[in-house]
Amino acid sequence: MGAMNEPAPSQGSQATAAEPDDPRRRLVELAAAFASGYLRWLGAKPSDGLNFLRLRVLETLHCQGPQMMRALSDELGLTPRNMTALVDGLEGERLVRRVAHPTDRRATLIELTPQGDDAAEESLEPRLKQLGDLFDDLSTTEQKRLAATLEKLVAGLRQRSQRC
Repeated sequence: MGAMNEPAPSQGSQATAAEPDDPRRRLVELAAAFASGYLRWLGAKPSDGLNFLRLRVLETLHCQGPQMMRALSDELGLTPRNMTALVDGLEGERLVRRVAHPTDRRATLIELTPQGDDAAEESLEPRLKQLGDLFDDLSTTEQKRLAATLEKLVAGLRQRSQRC
């Protein structure tokens, strides 16, 4: 039997996504606030001309080798149009170049130039450490929990986007 002070549940008393006490609504609000705040914070950090996305392109090419444009845009979550603009800028600075795919005449690979490789070598580690400083506010255990939760959410987003 329930506690005497608790009101009896009524038909409309279950929480819905629109109710303020719904934990999913709070998560949506916090995720949006964190995402926009984090991106503003990243943009405000001093850099050597490599914003977060440009750094991620260099990192991906440095660690995984030449990539097709589509694989890069999928990895970074960018539209093909935005990926093209990003690569155009990096290519203009001679950090990346487009090369013919060795087996598929229709495909083009993006690879680091020697200057891009040098930029990746000297920028990646210190810049990624600087960008990760925010997470120093969390204990190691909290960082691991957050990483596991974010991995699960990213996987869910990828699954959902494949269904569309």
